[in-house]
This record gives sequence, structure tokens and C-alpha cells, in this order.
Amino acid sequence: MTDLSPLPGPASITVAALDGRFFRPPLPDGYVLRPRLCERLQAGLGGRLLLVSAPAGFGKSSLAVEFCQSLPAQWQSLWLGLSPRDSDPGRFLERLLEGLQDYFPALGAGALGLLKMRQRHQPFAFEEWLDGLLDELALQLDPAAPLLLVLDDYHLAQGPVLDRCLQFFLNHLPDGLLVMVTSRQRPDWHLARLRLSRQLLELHEQDLRLTHDEALTLLDRHSSSLRGEALENLIQRSEGWVAGLRFWLLAVSEAGNDAALPQALNGGEGLIRDYLLEEVIDCLPVEVQSFLYETAPQERFCSELCDAVREAHDSAEILRFLLAHQVFLVPLDEHGHWYRYHHLFSDLLRSRPIAQAMVPTATLHLRACRWFNAQGLLDEAVEQALRAGHLDVAANLVQNLSEEQLLAEQNVGMLLRWKMDLPDSLLISTPRLIVLYSWALGLACQLDAAEELSSHLSRFLPAPSATAQKSMLAQWLALSGIIARGRGHRELTLRYCTEALESLPAKRYGQRLMCLSTLSNLAIADGDLWRARGLNRESLELAQRVGNPLFEALAHYDRARVLQSRGEILRAMDEVHQGLERLRGLSPQRLYAVRARLTLYEGFLLAMRLQPQAARVRLLAGIGEARACRDISVLIGHCVIARLDGASGEFAKAFAELAEAERLMHIWDVPPIYYLAMITLVKCELWLAQGRTDLAEAWLARLGQTYTGERAAAPPEFHPQLPLHVELQQALLDVIQGQPMLAEGRLNVLHENGQQTGRQLLSVMALTQKVALLLASGREAEARKALNQALEAAAGGVLQPFDCLVKGDADWLRGQLLTSPTLAGQHLLQHFPPVTLRPAVESSTTEQLSSRELAVLRLIAQGCSNQEISDQLFISLHTVKTHASHINSKLGVERRTQAVARAKELGVLS
Repeated sequence: MTDLSPLPGPASITVAALDGRFFRPPLPDGYVLRPRLCERLQAGLGGRLLLVSAPAGFGKSSLAVEFCQSLPAQWQSLWLGLSPRDSDPGRFLERLLEGLQDYFPALGAGALGLLKMRQRHQPFAFEEWLDGLLDELALQLDPAAPLLLVLDDYHLAQGPVLDRCLQFFLNHLPDGLLVMVTSRQRPDWHLARLRLSRQLLELHEQDLRLTHDEALTLLDRHSSSLRGEALENLIQRSEGWVAGLRFWLLAVSEAGNDAALPQALNGGEGLIRDYLLEEVIDCLPVEVQSFLYETAPQERFCSELCDAVREAHDSAEILRFLLAHQVFLVPLDEHGHWYRYHHLFSDLLRSRPIAQAMVPTATLHLRACRWFNAQGLLDEAVEQALRAGHLDVAANLVQNLSEEQLLAEQNVGMLLRWKMDLPDSLLISTPRLIVLYSWALGLACQLDAAEELSSHLSRFLPAPSATAQKSMLAQWLALSGIIARGRGHRELTLRYCTEALESLPAKRYGQRLMCLSTLSNLAIADGDLWRARGLNRESLELAQRVGNPLFEALAHYDRARVLQSRGEILRAMDEVHQGLERLRGLSPQRLYAVRARLTLYEGFLLAMRLQPQAARVRLLAGIGEARACRDISVLIGHCVIARLDGASGEFAKAFAELAEAERLMHIWDVPPIYYLAMITLVKCELWLAQGRTDLAEAWLARLGQTYTGERAAAPPEFHPQLPLHVELQQALLDVIQGQPMLAEGRLNVLHENGQQTGRQLLSVMALTQKVALLLASGREAEARKALNQALEAAAGGVLQPFDCLVKGDADWLRGQLLTSPTLAGQHLLQHFPPVTLRPAVESSTTEQLSSRELAVLRLIAQGCSNQEISDQLFISLHTVKTHASHINSKLGVERRTQAVARAKELGVLS
């Protein structure tokens, strides 16, 4: 009998949430190296797949470890040990991507966010997701430093859907990546093509059997005293089964001598004998046997968890005993803290009915649930409660979450992932669960699901007390207000949120802040910026009173949006920086939707300051975090990047950016009213820049019908002034279609609207567009007056609306700004291209061409027709002909070709 008592226990340590998913276990003591098999595997390094399939106990995983250690120097390896939980393709792909990110940190940040937010009821195109990921991976892989991906124990996760995913993965594997799979059964893949093209190397049971010499080496290393016929008989009957010999050696060590046990592995129906394992287990001390059966239900464990499950204090000593024999335990970390059982043992222990198991399995899971909960590992605690069959315990665990924390972080990923594992009956079992999950669904923009779930609150009315009744109704009102805002129902939003604020208890400050933020956004849409400012002030004061930095940051974000509407870009930037500063003390590893929004908005404001490169950096950072949080603020990032691409003439990239935004919204099941108008408006801007006026005209008309008139829908949350921007685009279309007076009328109305409501940014946009129109019509004096008005309205720091003048009327604008005392004018001068000196014009009689005439002449030199020039410069066809006539007159020629030749002679054109 092995003495377990005198061994000292481990020092007290903090239990980490480590699951060893990418930890490659070490080779067991006494392992016999198998270079002959490693050499065969190395012959397949130039292919796509190394497949090692054999029954349990033939050393598949150990061979894979040895092979990883023997790889050539330039090779890297990624170890992914699979479990039954990985049978869900989403979980498997999520783990796979997280492992790949250890080598390629920038790989698939958005793709990972999609997987984390996946819901059971939503179809997920795994092949499409994999296709995009593999394309991205192909760009980052270096064939000079290839990567071996090991999928260990694939049989534990194998299923039809996962098989299809891995089949697609193998068929499209990029260069520089090789997959190695160990499995008890051959995966259901079509491998004929890989085999014919010599891209597959397979090892089977016969390949993995120990040779006679290898079996002798294994027995000699464990000081076996068997000799002669008895030794040969044991080797012969083991038939090369590694596990069988090791189990026999363990039994010998417990019996004390070789003669105490049969010197053969009996049985005639197969190599894996449950009775053999039973004999080995039965030879162990009673306390060790009890330990095995009581801890077998756990997929991973440490000594502290085992003590809690067994209600004992000797788990560390028993683990040392098991570890010393190197049979049962597989380490999951480098510190020797977390372990799992060899699957051969865990399968038997969980399936074998035995009298020793005095504690029901459900009780063991409940004890594990309590332990995980005490460690703050709520995900695993909920899972243990569900495995125990105690839905009430799972419900209580979820209900312990703070609604305020959920609303502050707005990272709904954890709750939505738990929702996949919880039955629908559980979600509607208590009012608190209904409210919690309704908010999670509402923040995720799954409005129908949120409304349906919140409707179940009526089952709990009337509440036990008047206070509880008032609180429940107030929470329903707040939820309904958020849902109504998402659907564009202005009046319902206003009514629900206002009533909620009047009746919500003080402790529901998170819901109060959400209502204040929603009403502020609605006030911006209504043009009531003073009301929006008052609501922002109330939000910030409430967030500061409760001392929640996340809510304070959200209030700063809302204030920045109001300031931006007023044209106060620099002050808005300051608010964004204050919000980010409040978040600086939070963990950078955690994901926060509000930080994503602030980062995105900083990028947007940088774009408004004509700093496209800096803007792009912040926008990409914000998109990454917003996607991981499943926050629809990603729309801001994609739309602004598309506009930046369009301004640079990269229209294909711009439309691809918008297509990615649409794809993401579709996958997230977001209602079109949330995003379609925003994306369509940017498309219209791009179409106008391309001269595709038919598309722009049709879609601008549809947007106008939706967001103007008596029954207009409320603009989307992330573009509350969308109807006004539709009018700006419509004015540009009028100019292109030869209706400058109609366009001027629209722009005057927009300018007056901006002045009356304090929306200075709107005024600047309308005025700069008007300046270009007036210059094209030859009304320079009026253009000068409109420019001065625009510069005055731009005192808050906005520069981007002037970009059209910088590009189209640079010489004229530079001359005006050089005499302008305004700060905006001085900042604009920094964004002009450098002046290039040309040779002096030979003829003193040749008049100087205006900037607009020079722009027309350059397009003539490129071979553009009058209509193409009209489309590119956004001027009427008549105006183009007038400019062409003036050019011919000033250059003293009669035809277009002569004008180009003369201009080149004079150095006007290079």
C-alpha cells in the first residue's frame, strides 16, 4: 500500500482560470522515443495533413508531442487539445483562431467577434467565415517559418458539421500551414484528392504498435524482473499496445513483485479491455479509487477543486501519487496546477457503475459549481449547475450579475453565449432574468427577441408589493423606450423613456442613464441641441455621483456628439479625450463598448480636421473593439473609412468597406432601419463622385420619403441628422443635373436651419457647397461673401467641408485665405498642396487662366468629353462649354487639341 499521508501539501496559491487549451503536455516518464515514426512523419512536412488514427492507448498524443519536439528549427507548432465541448463548430473555430492569434496577433480580430456573438437560432455561414479567415491568414504566413497545427483527440469533438468545416479548412489550407490530427477513429473526410497528390501522410494502429525492441526498452526502464519465456509471452500478448504494458507495470508496482500478477494480457476480442483497466484500478488504494470516481466528471481539475468536490483535504497528495506513476494524469499548464485524466480512464470511470461511488454525480457537479463561483469563474459555475440538472442554481448565478455592469460595459457577449447553453424555459423563469436578457438582446439590436422576452414580464404581474410593481413597470418602460428608438419610433421613444425616468428607482441608475442617453440622441435628431445639452449634463452628474467611470465615459461621448453637431469639433475632441482618460485605469485586456465608441468618434473627428491618416488608425482600432463587443458603432468606422477611400478616388475599396458593414449587420441580425440608411447615404456620395447619378437620384428619393414628412421615421441612432445630409446630397445632385437655382435654394434653407438651431456644422457644409456653386456660375463676389460666412461658422475647428474647395478651387481659395484673419482660414492653408513654379508665359497678351478653367483644361488634356468634365467637376454642361470657350480665347486658339498643345508650350500643362 502506498503511503499518502506524510507528503507535505502545496503552498497556498491563487487559482487561475487556466484551461491549458494550447499547452502541449510533456512526454511521460519512461517514454520510449520512436524516431522511426517521427522520420515517417517528417516525410509529410511538405503536404497538408498528417493523420494518426488508432484505438486508445497506442501513444498517438505522445507521438505527436515527440514529433513537435523533433521538428526542424524553422518550424513552429500550435497544440490544440480537443474536448467534447469543441463539437460545436463555433467553439472550435473560436479556439482555433485564438491559438493562431498567438503567432499572428492581428489575425481575424473581427472574425473572432463574429463567433463570440453567434446565437443558436441564427444560421452561421462557417465556410464563408473560414474563407475570409484563410485569405487573411495566407497573407501573414511565412513559408520560411511554417506552422504545424496539432488537433489532438479529434474524436472527442467529431461530428458531421465539424467534419464539413475541417474538410473545407483542409481543402483551402494556405502555404506555410500543416495540420496534424490524432484520433481514435478516422475522420469522415474525403481525402482521396490529398492522397493522390501526396499531400496526406497516414499512420494507423499497425504503425503505432511497439516493436519488440521498443517493448523491451519500456519494460527495462521500469526495472521489470521478467525474463525468458514469461517476458516474451507478455510482449507477444500485448501486441504492441503501449497502454497495456504501462498498466501492467503499474499493477506490478502495487503488488510488489512480478509474480503476484499474471504475466500475460489475457483476452481475445480486442486490444482494449475494460476488465484489464478494472483490474488495474482495483489494485489501487481505496482512497485513490474513491478519488478517481469522484473527480472523473470534471473535464479539468486542480487540488483545490478536488478538495471541494470530495469535501476532503488530501487531494494534493493523491495527485502527487497519480502523477508519479504517469498513467492517469495529463498536465494542462507549465506549473503543474491543472490536470485532466487520460481519456482512456475518464471514459471508463464515467461509464462504469460501481459501489464505491457513494456521492451522486449531480452532487459532485453542485460542489464544483460552488467552488467555481467562489473563484469568480461564473461561466464554468453555470455550466456545472446545468450538468447537475439544477436550473434554479444556474438561474441564481446569472441573476447575481449586475445590470448596471452590463449596461455600463455594453459587452453583451458573455450573456448571449450563456443564452446558447440555457433552455428558453429558464430565461423566463424570473423577472430579473427576463430583464437582464432583454437588455442584452436590446443592446445587441435583436429587437424582436428583446421585445418578445420582455413581454413575459406580464406573467409576474401583479407584483407582491406596490414598490415591486412600480419597479417592474419602470424597467419595462425603459426597455421599451430603447427598443422603440432602435425601430425609429420617435413618439413612443419619447413617451416610454420619459415615463421610465419618472418612475425608475434611484438604484436603477444604469437604466436611468440609458434613457437619458436615448433622449439626448433624439433631441439631436429634432435639432433641439439645448435640450440635448441639458440631458447630457444630467447624465454626467448622475454617473459622477455613483462613481462609475464607464457611465462617465458614456456621458462624455454623448456630450461630444452634441458639440460636434454645433460645429465645436475641438471641444468635442476634448470630451472624447476626457472619456478615454476616465477609462485609463480599467484593464486593457477587457473589452468595453464605450471605449470602442470613443475611439471611433475620435477617428471621425480627426477626419473632420482633415487628418485622414491619424483618423484611419483610430477608426481601425475602434472597429476591432466594437466588433468584439458586438456594438453597432462599427458602422461609424466603416462609413468614415469608406468616405476617406472615396475622397482618395479608391472607390472599389470604399464600396468593399460598406459591403463589410452590411455583411456584419446581417450576421448580427440587426434590423435594416439601424444601418441601411447610413450605408446608403455614403453610397450616394460615392455614386455622385463617380458620375452615377441615376443610382444616387433613386436612392436619395427613397431616403427622403422615409425620413421627411409627417410620418417620418426617426433617424438612426448613429446618424441623428441623416435627413439634413440627404438634402445636402440632393443639392449636389441638382447641380450635376443642371439645376443650380434649385440647389442654391436647398442650401440656403439648410444654412438658415443651421443658424436657427445652433447646428453650425450643417451651416458650414451648406455654405462651402454653395461657394463652389457660385464660383462655377461666375458669381465670385457672392462666393466671397458665402466663404466668409462659412469661415465664421467653422470657428469651432471643422475643416473637412472645405476640402471640395481645396481640391477644386485651390488658387482662388488660397488667395482669399491669405487675406482672412480667421483661425479656420489659417488652419486650412496648411492643407493646400505646395505651389509648383512654371516657366513664364511667353506671350504677354495671354490672359491668366482661372483655377476652374485650369481644372477644365487638365481634363480636356486627359481626353474627357464635356459631359465627363461636367460629372467630375460637378458643374453643368453649359458651364463646361463656357469655360472651354474662355480657354480658347485666352490661349488664342480655336479647337481643344490646339488649346492643349498651346498650354504645354507655355508651361501651363506639364
